[in-house]
Amino acid sequence: MLELIIVNYAVSSLFLFVTVFPIPSASLSLSLSLSLSPPSLPSLRLPLWIYFCCPKRHESRRKCVRPTQSIMEASTMLPILKKKLAFLSGGKDRRSGLILTIPLCTEQTSMEELSATLDYLLSIPSEKCKARGFTVIVDGRKSPWTVVKTVVLMLQNVIPAEVSLVCVVKPDEFWDKKVTHFCFWKEKDRLGFEVILVSANKLTRYIEPCQLTDEFGGSLQYDHMDWVSKRLVFEKFTKESTSLLDELAIINENERAGQPDKARPPDCNVLPSFDPETVLQTGHELLSELQQRRFNGSEGGGGGGGVGGVTAWSPMDDELLAQPQVMKLLDSLREQYTKYQEVCRQRSRRSQLEEIQAKVMQVVNWLEGPGTEQLRTQWGIGDSIRASQALQLKHEEIESQHSEWFAVYVELNQQMAALLNAGDEDDLAELKTLQQQLSDVCYRQASQLEFRQNVLQSAHEFHSTAQDLSQQLDGLLGMLCADVAPADGAAIQQTLKHLEEKLKSVGALQVLREKGQGLLDQMSNQSSWFYGKDVPVENKENIDHIHSVMEDMQLRKQRCEDMVDVRRLKMLQMVQLFKCEEDASQAVEWLTELLDALLKTHVRLGDDTQETKVLLEKHRKFVDVAQSTYDYGRQLLQATVVLCQSLRCTTRSSGDTLPRLNRVWKQFTVTADERQHRLEMASAFHAAAQRGSEQVELLDSEVFEEVETVGKSLLDRLTVPTLPLRSALLLIF
Repeated sequence: MLELIIVNYAVSSLFLFVTVFPIPSASLSLSLSLSLSPPSLPSLRLPLWIYFCCPKRHESRRKCVRPTQSIMEASTMLPILKKKLAFLSGGKDRRSGLILTIPLCTEQTSMEELSATLDYLLSIPSEKCKARGFTVIVDGRKSPWTVVKTVVLMLQNVIPAEVSLVCVVKPDEFWDKKVTHFCFWKEKDRLGFEVILVSANKLTRYIEPCQLTDEFGGSLQYDHMDWVSKRLVFEKFTKESTSLLDELAIINENERAGQPDKARPPDCNVLPSFDPETVLQTGHELLSELQQRRFNGSEGGGGGGGVGGVTAWSPMDDELLAQPQVMKLLDSLREQYTKYQEVCRQRSRRSQLEEIQAKVMQVVNWLEGPGTEQLRTQWGIGDSIRASQALQLKHEEIESQHSEWFAVYVELNQQMAALLNAGDEDDLAELKTLQQQLSDVCYRQASQLEFRQNVLQSAHEFHSTAQDLSQQLDGLLGMLCADVAPADGAAIQQTLKHLEEKLKSVGALQVLREKGQGLLDQMSNQSSWFYGKDVPVENKENIDHIHSVMEDMQLRKQRCEDMVDVRRLKMLQMVQLFKCEEDASQAVEWLTELLDALLKTHVRLGDDTQETKVLLEKHRKFVDVAQSTYDYGRQLLQATVVLCQSLRCTTRSSGDTLPRLNRVWKQFTVTADERQHRLEMASAFHAAAQRGSEQVELLDSEVFEEVETVGKSLLDRLTVPTLPLRSALLLIF
């Protein structure tokens, strides 16, 4: 007879508490049909927890009716794991048992997700670790008592045998603490494991602080998201490595059976689903991470935790993530992969040997056939740069075709060298014979191509130099034939400089001779082609063409040099002509400046006889300077006439400069004569005045009359213009 005591359901679980009276039989079978439809009960697949309570012995036996679950993976329940409903921080109790933390929060906790999280976490530790028991910390500080009670009761069904101690952390508020304490002791007798109700600050009585996380006042570091990511890596590696081991074992077993390649099943030659190198790399990185974390954990304070020290979080040790399992998988994978590599090497060697034999004969047949025939028809060097370029393009096409076969030769040679280094004696002799035959043919053909390329390159350089020299000679000849009439001496100097540069540039004839001689030497030293047999080659036409080009360039250069000498002499005379005209114009300007100075500054007559004599002497020297300037200008103008006659050209400046020179000189002489007369009259006046001052006591009337007469004459002379009006107008205009 069953008596239903209470039916209680949470958000995601349904709990039935049934009081069972003594039953004689040793076993109890229950067939329960329950139909509940309260408005607040969601229509979900909820695990049904049924607790059979024995009143006399106060014992609880647990049975769970829940769906069958497959092996859980972190990737399939990643959203639930990220919620951090429960976690293994890596901390341990004083019995070295793992600490399982359930951080309940203010939000409603899904019991189905919590149950799934616990199932997953409990599948991680080894059986040895589980045997030491778990210490479960249920953080009830932010959650109502109903949820805490539901979680504690759930532990009886999920991990009844593994739980050693359940520490329920009490809330801090006074009334919540009292209510929790009352309800907790009310339900304590129903539980099948030890449960204590403790405050957060007193949790260290049961667990060392270095094994507690910071939310409980401990120093153990824990990063949940990092743990989830590393767990994903571990499971991915385990899954891939296990699958890869099975595939490699099948491939290696079939190869060891000794079946011929054609007789093997099709799936035996299929590549593995995963890249072994990638899987091994992932495993090594994972193992390195595990070992590093374990080392850091021991460095940070180990199990005891020093004073003031911080224990590094190390949940990835061999008990939580099965470090030995990773090492075992890596060892097995390396072993199978080594065998698989040997299988692949043997297969590759057999296929390579067959491919090499076929490719070697293909290369040899082409080089000795079409390749040799292509070179046999190429002998010319061309008669111009365009023709030589066309021959080079043709040769590049031939080289391009050969390069493809040479690339095959390089690849084959590397493959044969690798096979020879492998040391299989059965294939050594055949491989060496093939390698020697292929090398001889390729080297012989490459030397022929190189010789032909060198000849064509030398021919192209010769024709290029000849064309450049011909263009320079044509330009020089065109400059010499053009009758240039420069505007001034600077233009003539520039033209003469350009002419000298042109003449210097045609000195490349010596370079042309050197290149031509080098090309002749190459053609005369032509080696034997085609397997040591001499082939008659008619190079007379090419040799005659080279000599003809060099002789023609020599004659043209000599003719241009003679014409340059004549043009240089003519241009030097033109430079001299412009220089004379320029200097003559300068003489006119100087004479004009002397006339202007005579008119504007030479006006003093002196205050006494001595000063007048000094001024008269300076005037004579001034006139002498003007006379020499005039004579210099006349000489320059006479030289321009002679140069124009020599150059057979009309005078450019003498018709203009000579009249100007004569006009200025005439005006200067008139002004100088007037200045001379005034100074002489002033001298006579000062002399008479001096005599009068000396004979003033005699009161000689004749002396005074003389002074007066001379003074009036001087005054009259000063009223006359120094330069006549007509001459002044001519000077201005």
